[in-house]
This record gives sequence, C-alpha cells and structure tokens, in this order.
Amino acid sequence: MTSPVSPPPPAGGGGKGPSSAVRIALIGAIVVGVGVGAFVIGRKSSGGGGGSGPAFSSGEPKGPPSAGATVEGMPEVSSEPTKMEVPGAAALPAIWVDVHSPVKVRDALARNAWLKAQWEKPLGQGFASGWAAFLGSTGTDLNASFKGAVLDVVVGQLLDTPFRTVWFSGDARVGTPALIVPKANKTSQAAWDALDSVAKRGEMVADRCPFGMEKAPDGGFHLSRWLVAEQTVWAARAKDRLVLSRHPVVVLQALCLSLPELEAERDVDVEVGFNADAYGREAQLFTHVLGLGEDTRLQLRVDGDRLVAKGIAGKLSPDGHTYDGKPLSDDLLKLVPEDTPVLLAFQLTLPESLEPAQLKDFWKGEGKPRTRTRQVALAWTPRGSSSMEPELALLWGDEKDEEGLGALFSGGARTMVSTTLCKHVVLATSQQEVERLQKACEGRAPNMLNAAGPVVAGLRAPSTVVLGVNMGRLFSGLAMDGYTSEARVDRSSPLPKALPPEIEAARRDLEALPYLGFRGNVQGYVMLSEGFGT
Repeated sequence: MTSPVSPPPPAGGGGKGPSSAVRIALIGAIVVGVGVGAFVIGRKSSGGGGGSGPAFSSGEPKGPPSAGATVEGMPEVSSEPTKMEVPGAAALPAIWVDVHSPVKVRDALARNAWLKAQWEKPLGQGFASGWAAFLGSTGTDLNASFKGAVLDVVVGQLLDTPFRTVWFSGDARVGTPALIVPKANKTSQAAWDALDSVAKRGEMVADRCPFGMEKAPDGGFHLSRWLVAEQTVWAARAKDRLVLSRHPVVVLQALCLSLPELEAERDVDVEVGFNADAYGREAQLFTHVLGLGEDTRLQLRVDGDRLVAKGIAGKLSPDGHTYDGKPLSDDLLKLVPEDTPVLLAFQLTLPESLEPAQLKDFWKGEGKPRTRTRQVALAWTPRGSSSMEPELALLWGDEKDEEGLGALFSGGARTMVSTTLCKHVVLATSQQEVERLQKACEGRAPNMLNAAGPVVAGLRAPSTVVLGVNMGRLFSGLAMDGYTSEARVDRSSPLPKALPPEIEAARRDLEALPYLGFRGNVQGYVMLSEGFGT
C-alpha cells in the first residue's frame, strides 16, 4: 500500500456530503500541513489556536462529513461592519507551502490507497470531524447558487489555481495558518462570491496594515465572517488575492504580506519555503554558515498516486561560503538510529581552529586561515507538546574539534551532554539521547545502515545538504505525544499499559508513511535539487 505526502483536493460525486475523492484528498492536505507545522515550526502551546499535529480520539463523531447546516436560524448579517483593532507590528511569515499544480496533486491524493483506507478509520475521521458539518453542507442546505458541498466549492473551484498556505510567527492567535490564492482566476473568484453570498454573517474592516507591511487600499480591507454549522472562517479579497483563515488577524497579515512569486520549476508540484528571520539569530546564523539564500525550499513532485521528494533548491547567499557535495560517511550512518524522525546533515568548511575570533573573521571574509571540511549532522525527534523536552543531538565528524566545540557550546541556558561515539563528537540534550545513539553505534539497535535500500543509497550519494524525514516515525511519535498530553498523564493518573484500540491502530497506520529524502548540491551560485526515499 502506498502512502501520500501533501496538499489539496477535487470536486465531483453525488450522494451525501462531498465526493469520496475530495474527502480523501482533504486528509492528504491536512497530513502535509500538519507535517510542515510540526516539523519546522514546532508545537505551539496547548492553549493556542491552531496547533499542528495529528488530533483524533474515540470521543469524536464518526463517519464522513455530512450535510445538515441550513440557513434557518442563522443570525442575520449586521448592517454595520466592525472596525478591526490592527496589530501594531507585523507577524513574520515563518513557513509556507506552495501548491503549484492543484489539480494534479489532488487527483493523485484522491487515488492514493493509503488515504482511501484511512478515511473510514479513526485517524481520518479525527482529522476531519471538527469541520465535517461545515465542509459537508451543500448548496441546497444553504439556499446557495451551487449544488455540491462546500468542500467541493472550496477545493474544486476556489483552489482551482496555484495557492499558498502560510504559518506566521507570533502569538497563539497567529498560530493558525492562512490559505492564500495570490492570483485568483475567474473560477476561484466566482466560488468566493458564491460562498460569501450565503455564509457571510458579519464583517470587519481594517483601515491599515500592521506596521512594516504593505499599504492598505483606499477604504481599507473588508473581512467577511463565514458561519456554517457553528464553524467560523474569516475570508477576504483584495484585487485578485483571496485569503481564508480561522482568525481575522491572520487574514489581515496575509492580505498585507509580500511573499515570493508562485513560480514553479519543471516537475515541481509542491514546495515548502521558510524564513530564517522568523526563528531568531540562531537560525539566521545557521543559514548564513551554510551559505543558503532567502529562497531555499524543499521540492516535491507527483509520482503516480503520491508525492515524492525532489530535493532542496535555491540560490546561495552572495556573501556566504559554498561547500562541495560529499557522501555521508558510514561512521555517521552507523551512529544515527534508524528510527530517527528527522536527520539534517551538511558539509562545513571552517578554519583549522574553531577559536571564536578566528571563526568570526572567517565568516566576515577577513583573512585567509587554513581550512578543512567537516561533516556535521543533527538528529532530531520533534515533540507533539510544548511541555515535552526536545530530543536533539549534534554529531560532529571530526574528533580533533572536541575542545573547540566545548568552548563554542558553553555558557548557554541549556547544558549539553558531550561524548565521542563512532569517531564523532556528540553533543546531546540528554543522557537518554546519548544512550540511544550509543546503542546504534555499537550495533545493539538498528542504525541508518539498516534502513531501506533506497534510503541508504540516497544518504550515500554526494550532497552539500541532505534532509531525511522518516514520516512514519515522525507522525506516529507526534500522535503519541498528542494523546499523552491530552490524556493529562501524571503520577496520579498514569498512562494505561494498553492504548485505546483506535489510538494504537492510528499509530500503526501512520508508521506506514514513507521516508522522504531531500538533497541539495551546490553548483555555481545555485543549489541543485535531488530527492530519494521509500
């Protein structure tokens, strides 16, 4: 059984609620959105609006989205719009997912066997149940001009053209993403008008953009509150841009946002971009050290009924340092546990000495010290709750740098556990993480040399930067973290020895997701994209 990996869906079908193909592709869209949010941004606090991570439980209503929302009893539209209190500062876009080929992607996901199987299981039901009534309401229910379900209109018409999903940095209310159609065609605009005419239950006006963003048009932005089946979505349009989100502030940020153009390269159907500035000085320094430019992105393409990794692409920083691609060493692959959810490895050419002053001069381009290339990796286990400690290990492929690394990583807020394993200097967030790596190094637990053949071959191919994501381990781990955090496990109420059947089944199903490998190789002033996986 193949599994999916990414965004949107189609129209069609008769019968109750949205068509099966649309519903299946919806789950695919959520799977990728969840993966991106959890893997790059990390979890918001449990009290935030719009956390990322699988959410399902036995207490949710079962079955596919069904119609039932009607215009009867719905509140009337207020004649006077409410003035929005505009935030004083802009929220930075942290990460975005661009869907360049909506029809191609949603058709592939609608045919995917794994997604079809999940729709009738607790995993699929839990993903969609919160929006079942909203998305399953039909044009007939709402006395609308369209005949299909709301989901058919949104996915098959509103998202008929390339679109983007953006997550912003900032407080909890900005934690929910914005769905943006940057250049809506006639089909998308007609769908927006059809929904706005029947679902609008209130309006808000913003007379300006947050400080530091684009200028608002004359008359400001008008945001519509769409209410169907007690679920609210805020929507707005400005020129040919359409925006939807759960929170009006997020809609305003998306309306005022300036982002790179939606331009697809050949055989690229989905891209994931990020903004290092949204993550602070550490992320900015990290991308500078790697020589990465502002438009670095992960690329995926449709292959039959699934999405596969195509690689890492982008321009290099003009003032950064470039590094030749090399295969990952067997010592490194032996050190990394096979079930590591996220592995990021890269080549670094640095001065012979890691003395801070010499490194500073080197990155400024001052002086020409003797250099050598190090192979460095990060082994990361993302957590599904902000209350859980991170599990992260830095694997430095040159034991001669042990003293210099100790000086570089001293004096911070967190104490790192340091040791040497498999000819690598290891700095880990906990002793448990060190023990996990040690078992892999000594062959007492599976390591990356024991991974699937395509994964081992992909990691052994020359690369400047390589990112490996074990989707199965990542999602099943996030699911378990989410379950234990919601179950409020503590000393007085320990986690039961046996998981509820639907949780255990969902965990097993998630583990069937594939391994995605993204490689980038520097050539001149660009990063060439290469991919691999199961």
